[in-house]
Amino acid sequence: MKVGINALTATFVVGVIAGLALTPDGREWMRHPTLLLGGQASASAPPSAEAETKAAPVVVAPPVAPVAAPVAVTPLAGRLARGTLRIGVFGDSMADGLYAGLYRDLQGQPNVSVTKFSQVSTGLSRYDYVDIQAKTRGQLDNQPVDVAVVLFGTNDAQGISMDGVVHAFGSDGWKAAYAQRITDLVTLLRSRDVAVYWVGLPRMKRESFDGRMTLINSVVSERMRALGVPYIETTSLTSNAEGGYEAYLPNDAGRRTLMRAHDGIHMSMAGYLRMSAPVAERLKRDAGLLSPAHPGESRDPVLSSRASASQDNGGR
Repeated sequence: MKVGINALTATFVVGVIAGLALTPDGREWMRHPTLLLGGQASASAPPSAEAETKAAPVVVAPPVAPVAAPVAVTPLAGRLARGTLRIGVFGDSMADGLYAGLYRDLQGQPNVSVTKFSQVSTGLSRYDYVDIQAKTRGQLDNQPVDVAVVLFGTNDAQGISMDGVVHAFGSDGWKAAYAQRITDLVTLLRSRDVAVYWVGLPRMKRESFDGRMTLINSVVSERMRALGVPYIETTSLTSNAEGGYEAYLPNDAGRRTLMRAHDGIHMSMAGYLRMSAPVAERLKRDAGLLSPAHPGESRDPVLSSRASASQDNGGR
């Protein structure tokens, strides 16, 4: 963690852009960054008028496996006492920026490392393109971590194929399938003694897209409550005083600052720092690097049954 944040950010941005520009799929993603690429047509494309008039077959929602009691993982403070606290950031292009923010926030902490495992154009909907479960398993085999900070969703407003059935985005079947994939990923991480923190999606510019991301946030937040995983919401943090989208928001000093990229989806560097700040604070508090907000507050990232509901949802 010796590299300066400016050099890190420049290298990260240039590397991503250069890599995308080398392939037709990459160039297409740069033109339409919310489309998840793959060998098939985008499942997020709106249906035609003709398709909407046809009677849709009845699709039974896949059952979601019941949530078992949270698997106990080693508390962050205990890990840090034994050596370096290894933090991994998993997700899509939004998580790439979150990683840059967390790196900046935590680079001054001794014995704390932050590593990027995220990949652009990935998500939890299209496992025919990138199977996140298998990918994450391989990443953990190659480079174990103690903490996983997860942020998926910007590519996930697409149908999910499960057991030979494609569940349309937003349907009951889709919600159940998406919840199952979330559960599977959290279960995998915890089976490796990895503490999980899930970060919600920010406010989006286009109203229809914002509605889709809101639906994803609702499914994710419900799953986090059921699984006992800390969920750090960012929608209110990235909204104006009226709760709507605004590219410029006041910083800590009250100065209006550009927080969003031109696409109305991703963030500027200042915006990613705005999103990463509460995540970094939560991690530092749970690792014992900050005094607890309240005496006696649990630092266990699994958040046992003794933890309050507010702790379960980002410690608000």
